[in-house]
Amino acid sequence: MKELLECGGPGRFILYRVMIEAAPFHQDLSASWQHVPTKVHAAVSNGVPVPALDLPVKDIELTRYPDGPETVTANALKLTELVPNPSILFGVEGCTGGDRRMRFIFRNLTSKLHEFVSETDITTDEWMTAIQFLARTGQTCTPLRQEFILLSDVLGVSALVDALNNPTLEGATESSVLGPFFTEDAPDVPLGESIASEGKGEYMYVEGRVLTTSGEPVSGAVIETWETDAKGNYDTQYADRTVPDCRGRLRTDEEGRFGYRAIVPVAYPIPNDGPVAELLLALGRHNVRPSHLHMMINAPGFHKLTTALYPEGDAYLSSDVVFGVRKSLVVKLREIDNEAEARKRGFPKGTKFKLLNYDFTVVREEEWEAARAKGVTEAASSSA
Repeated sequence: MKELLECGGPGRFILYRVMIEAAPFHQDLSASWQHVPTKVHAAVSNGVPVPALDLPVKDIELTRYPDGPETVTANALKLTELVPNPSILFGVEGCTGGDRRMRFIFRNLTSKLHEFVSETDITTDEWMTAIQFLARTGQTCTPLRQEFILLSDVLGVSALVDALNNPTLEGATESSVLGPFFTEDAPDVPLGESIASEGKGEYMYVEGRVLTTSGEPVSGAVIETWETDAKGNYDTQYADRTVPDCRGRLRTDEEGRFGYRAIVPVAYPIPNDGPVAELLLALGRHNVRPSHLHMMINAPGFHKLTTALYPEGDAYLSSDVVFGVRKSLVVKLREIDNEAEARKRGFPKGTKFKLLNYDFTVVREEEWEAARAKGVTEAASSSA
């Protein structure tokens, strides 16, 4: 019996856990493999036959066996030619370009990884330390905490993937990293209402429009927004979290306008109780993100925009631990001190609040696809 295990989102790995009940291909295997107790999770053959390949040989000594570093790498690269239809390994929605794309990715991954190991002359102890670090990173993950995304973030990989997948188009709002604190349970918030419960921080009102690159309003665009509280914590970091807070989902009106109450974001350290925090200390790096407000905008016919706005003046803007800041996303907060305006915007007390006004420009899906396809083609050509 096979049980399907899915890990991750788009492009996720799909794994099979096999509970042995004498699968047909076991008949050709050794007797010790055939008599595995039923209902026991065990390692079994995946049914893929011995490769019909003439594996690489050394330039001088003709041998098929991996009896030296160079041959190990050559054999590993040769085996990438066996990559089948990627839907066997990945969710269909994660496949682009068929087996050529899969082969291209894994050949380059294998080549660069082997090159790194060879150039640094990694010791067995260092290798084991890395394996244990990655294992602990995975073990730290929960449904509400993604330590692997955090690792990708602090190494600059998330920002790099984001930049490559969201090429800057003239007039369009730049993207920024998603971060590890997005959740799917944000409440629907009517226009003009609040994403934060009372007492979470200094009042701020966020308003603007969602427009096309030609300046036309995008009505009905779904906006997901989330931020920390004044203590620098996301709601998911509280052990007693029962409902989402400092996050919400709203929709633009017919003129593409939106507006909601929030709190002034603050700079904050990323979690310091996991393997990623240990890595940053070992590298002598701080673990602080500058203050920011996350925004994700999605509308039919348009490419989803994942971005963030960064109030000017923050000391950490130029050294964001996850490399997420873009100059065009640094914004000015206006100080408002007017009781009538405060009540008009729904703030229950006081006379002061900060005002953030920003218009987002989204690109049509076909525009993004054309720009992205150009980037993929150029990358493949440069690696050929």
